[in-house]
Amino acid sequence: MAYIREFTPERITELGKNEIFVFGSNIHGMHGGGAARIANQDFGAEWGVGEGLTGQCYALPTMEGGVDYIGEKVQNFIKCAMAHPELRFYVTKVACGIAGFRIDEIGPLFADAIDLDNVILPKEFVDAIGIC
Repeated sequence: MAYIREFTPERITELGKNEIFVFGSNIHGMHGGGAARIANQDFGAEWGVGEGLTGQCYALPTMEGGVDYIGEKVQNFIKCAMAHPELRFYVTKVACGIAGFRIDEIGPLFADAIDLDNVILPKEFVDAIGIC
């Protein structure tokens, strides 16, 4: 198992046609700050959609629970990415900003995405998973 593709850029300012901005959300879809605000303002994330595909984004709930809750939501995201190989998902450092979690808590939750060519992860998450 190796991660031999690009990493999610620190700032995403534009997306191609089949590219998806994956951001941390709250379950109510109130996209008022951080990456959620960028998702809403720049990439069409709909107000009121707190999980799943919306606009040119994927809302991943990170504000309501702990690591186990986020892990379940990450698994939902991975299933979506597997069902949509035509899309390229750029995962931001979800839950590691406003939600207050550490990289070493959240990064490993994405271990099952390492072999998905259409999921691009932040370098910090890949490092936390332990893949070179």
